[in-house]
Amino acid sequence: MLFFRSEELIAAWCQARGVTPRPVVRMDQLWQLAVTWYSTRLEPVSRRPTPAEMRNIFESLGLEGDFWDPRADSFE
Repeated sequence: MLFFRSEELIAAWCQARGVTPRPVVRMDQLWQLAVTWYSTRLEPVSRRPTPAEMRNIFESLGLEGDFWDPRADSFE
């Protein structure tokens, strides 16, 4: 994971390295993702979210598209 101050810096970094930009996650989205994803980790019966739960978590944070779909075969 790389952290940048702006999408312009992301574009410049990717162009300089010949890398296709991937989806961008803001810090507030990342924090909410972590809080939601790991909310049950201290419970005796902790489990990973199901694919449907994953999609709901991602959608609730505004993370959409094939990249965020655990059942997608591509990350276009």
